[in-house]
Amino acid sequence: MKKASLFTLDKKPKRGLLAAEWVIMGYLAFTLLMMVFMWPRLISPETMLLERCRYVVVTFGMWALYRAVPCRLTILARIAVQLGFLGWWYADTFELNRLLPNLDHVFASWEQSLFNCQPSLLFSQAIPDGWFSELMCLGYVSYFPLIATVTIYYFIQRYQEFEMATFVILTSFFAYYIIFILLPVTGPQFYYLAVGTENIAAGTFPNIGNWFMTHSERMAAPGWTDGFFYHLLEIAHNTGERPTAAFPSSHVGITTVLILLALRTRSRWLVLFILPFFILMCLATVYIHAHYAIDVLAGLATGILFYYASCALYKRI
Repeated sequence: MKKASLFTLDKKPKRGLLAAEWVIMGYLAFTLLMMVFMWPRLISPETMLLERCRYVVVTFGMWALYRAVPCRLTILARIAVQLGFLGWWYADTFELNRLLPNLDHVFASWEQSLFNCQPSLLFSQAIPDGWFSELMCLGYVSYFPLIATVTIYYFIQRYQEFEMATFVILTSFFAYYIIFILLPVTGPQFYYLAVGTENIAAGTFPNIGNWFMTHSERMAAPGWTDGFFYHLLEIAHNTGERPTAAFPSSHVGITTVLILLALRTRSRWLVLFILPFFILMCLATVYIHAHYAIDVLAGLATGILFYYASCALYKRI
């Protein structure tokens, strides 16, 4: 694609919001409704409301920019802004789901019944080697670079499907966020610390109720603590991790969506580039205590489901 084409004005500029922006507006309305019912129990409802106002202002500001200069570059900027907000929306799920009773004891019990152990507790103990730890951390921190890779590939190589691809990615994200709000599961890194690994090893999974209403401490990730990718992982966790979003694994689910989008392009190099990271992601989420193994299985299933459902929905819009 020639550089000049970035600034070529669209002959038929889009009048309203992009399909993905409408989906996120729907999610915003859903969370506002929840806030109305939960208002007296929310920790900082005024701040949450103010942040939503900021989001609306920025989104319509980007729409106005596109209307002033309707070209590929401003379309890319609109999508980039929505991707940039994902971290904030993720943290926001914690503000709502911590008001509901924690369900980790249920999912840890299912894990024990299915595998007769806790894979997240034992995986890193079975393979503690530094090189393997670094591979796992690399897989996990590749998450957002993979999203950027697929997004940019569609923008450059398959621009006619760019809006569809980003719609599928963003719609899948917000489908997961709805689940995370309504299904408060924090994952091993938070639950194991809260109840003690000695209880977990003994197969005891206490119900901790509203523990995470006032606690957000997590276990440090296992592995080679001097590793480069381990440090990147810790930076990412310290910056944006919250006791939320364990079931299903959105890391696995979104990466599944990405591999399906890559397959759609029929680009061998893109598929071969993403595939190793996809495999590492499935393993890494359990290795670093971020998820139960059943979260990974659910992530694979829902990733496929959300991909095809989002594609079908886009055709109807």
